[in-house]
Amino acid sequence: MLNWSNSLGHQPRKISIMVLSSHSCTSATHTDCTGRVAGAHPPPSMSSSTAFTESSDHFETPTMDLEAPTLLQDITEQGGYAYVSMATLAAAGDSRAAEAAREMAWEQLHSGPWHSVLPVWRDAYSMACLHVARLHFSKGELSESLRVLDMGLIMGGMLLRKDLDSAVDKVSAKARDAGAVSEQLAKRKLVRQDGLRDAEVLQSLPFKSLSLKLVGRRPSLSLEGFLREYFLSGSPVIISDSMAHWPARTKWNDMDYLRRVAGDRTVPVEVGKNYLCPEWKQELITFSQFLARIEANDFSSDAPTYLAQHPLFDQISELRNDICIPDYCFAGGGELRSLNAWFGPAGTVTPLHHDPHHNILAQVVGRKYVRLYHASLSEELYPYTETMLKNSSQVDLDNIDEIRFPKVHDLGFEDCILEEGEMLYIPPKWWHYVRSLTPSLSVSFWWSDCKN
Repeated sequence: MLNWSNSLGHQPRKISIMVLSSHSCTSATHTDCTGRVAGAHPPPSMSSSTAFTESSDHFETPTMDLEAPTLLQDITEQGGYAYVSMATLAAAGDSRAAEAAREMAWEQLHSGPWHSVLPVWRDAYSMACLHVARLHFSKGELSESLRVLDMGLIMGGMLLRKDLDSAVDKVSAKARDAGAVSEQLAKRKLVRQDGLRDAEVLQSLPFKSLSLKLVGRRPSLSLEGFLREYFLSGSPVIISDSMAHWPARTKWNDMDYLRRVAGDRTVPVEVGKNYLCPEWKQELITFSQFLARIEANDFSSDAPTYLAQHPLFDQISELRNDICIPDYCFAGGGELRSLNAWFGPAGTVTPLHHDPHHNILAQVVGRKYVRLYHASLSEELYPYTETMLKNSSQVDLDNIDEIRFPKVHDLGFEDCILEEGEMLYIPPKWWHYVRSLTPSLSVSFWWSDCKN
């Protein structure tokens, strides 16, 4: 059992989940396996440069070449003799050994709760992914090489991150040059501008929506004005006319562009109504498959696919280059804590919860409904008592049980429809519920102030 969000360094917001195996020959439900072979001794390590030299069919791994002896010794000390044997053969070009090493590390990542996984096994998984990806790359199997590298980025440690990033750059460039990235479809928009009628919008929203206090809008709000009027007082505000210069504002509504720059990349997605529902799960699919699900999704679907709270921009640099960190995120003298993507079809819901940091939610493509309750109303919103869910409310705003939660009905709140090209400031600890009204691509910026 593993929590993807925790594996990527996020604020925990989800329950533990079932993980689908990314490999062909094992299940992700395997229990602890150290890779120990009776009577085995670790063989001498072999630098990956022994077997490969840089050419158009290979990519360099300078960090792995430098760190391999120490990393393999650390793995040996954890009883991973079989892994070390396979990794050494993999460095010499043995594809079956490379896959075997990756399977051994994968089992270690799923041997218990994520926080109990030793960091050395995350680095071992990165190493094995680099070996496997390089072998696929040498055979011209570019899509498969990218898939394996993405698995290393998503699940591996930080020790070999530079090698993974540089390998992704080289494989992606060659794939684009060869026209091998996902089959391109006729150019079309992700979100058409005809939009929804007001009556349709209201019908899909929780009780009392847009009938009390609306979140105020401020066009081109200055940093000084934001700090004085909203940041210091802890008040939400919609900021318009501050994203027009982002390349993402035009590029991300182009399905052809999204497929071209990210189509063959592997991403973790959520499937189900939301993370509080028992049927909710996560899967690993390509970005092209994800876009196809968005296109095919019915607004009333009970199991939408959502790319939520994922550091996509650390993984895919082309998309990171399309956005800018708002100046507002430097208010308070703190630092940026998290930069995450929230991509999905109409009907995706993030249930009522709060986060510990200042938050700018930037709506790049599409529209969202957002409801906000003041941080002081925590008791009346019935938070879960379990540690992993204590920042989430037991109240389902789409179907309120007024017998169990009698205090909710009369609580005051602010809400809004966040339009394309607008940013919403959500102060720390403010409870918020979010529903996509159209296919939607959003970016959240979390930052701390100097006091925290």
